[in-house]
Amino acid sequence: MRILASVLLSLLFLAGPSQASEEVVRLPVEQVIVTTDRGDIAFATEIATTDETRSRGLMFRRSMGEREAMLFHWPSPRLVSMWMRNTYLSLDMLFVAADGLVVHVQANTVPQSLDVLSAGREVTAVMELVAGTAAKLGIRPGSRLKHRFFNGS
Repeated sequence: MRILASVLLSLLFLAGPSQASEEVVRLPVEQVIVTTDRGDIAFATEIATTDETRSRGLMFRRSMGEREAMLFHWPSPRLVSMWMRNTYLSLDMLFVAADGLVVHVQANTVPQSLDVLSAGREVTAVMELVAGTAAKLGIRPGSRLKHRFFNGS
């Protein structure tokens, strides 16, 4: 019994702080415009540009406004994989090329799912919106983001 207790304590110690704090972290907000066939749509968008902020993303959020978003940006194109670990909101994910072109929309993600979500091609950004927003506002592949990060903006 004593050995079992030691093993369990060791495992807890090794696991340590890997469990993220449930504190909601807010990031700087910038305006991002999404251009669709229906016109331009402005979003108040939190910007995640570091490994730490991209890893944390929208974890532990319980609500988000329809015109709020989070933009994950990488300095060069890469195959990006996302998941919903510790994310309580269903989201629409816009996978975005370096010129701001939306190349894939992953709609209505499953909260807390560990399924890997990807565009299947290199992108420089992913923008997350409240689930259903993309369909409601006509955001689809071919829409374009306007922001300082994108060449075509």
